[in-house]
Amino acid sequence: MTDTMTLRRRIEEAGLKYKYIANQLGLTPYGLQLKINNVFEFKVSEVNLLTKILNLSAGEKEEIFFASNVEK
Repeated sequence: MTDTMTLRRRIEEAGLKYKYIANQLGLTPYGLQLKINNVFEFKVSEVNLLTKILNLSAGEKEEIFFASNVEK
C-alpha cells in the first residue's frame, strides 16, 4: 500500500505538478490520483519511474510504495 502523505510531500518538495508526473507515467491526472489514494495499485514499472522522477533512495522507495500500515 502506498504511503499517500509521504508521496504527496515528496512530489511537493520536488516542485512537480501531478499532470507532469501523470504524463510521464502514461496516466491521466485522475488516474494518478486514484493510485496515490490507494484506490488502485501502482505497477512496478510506475514505481520504478516515480523513484527516478522523485530521486528517491531505495529506502524511501520501500517506505513509500511498500508501506504496510498506512492511513488513507
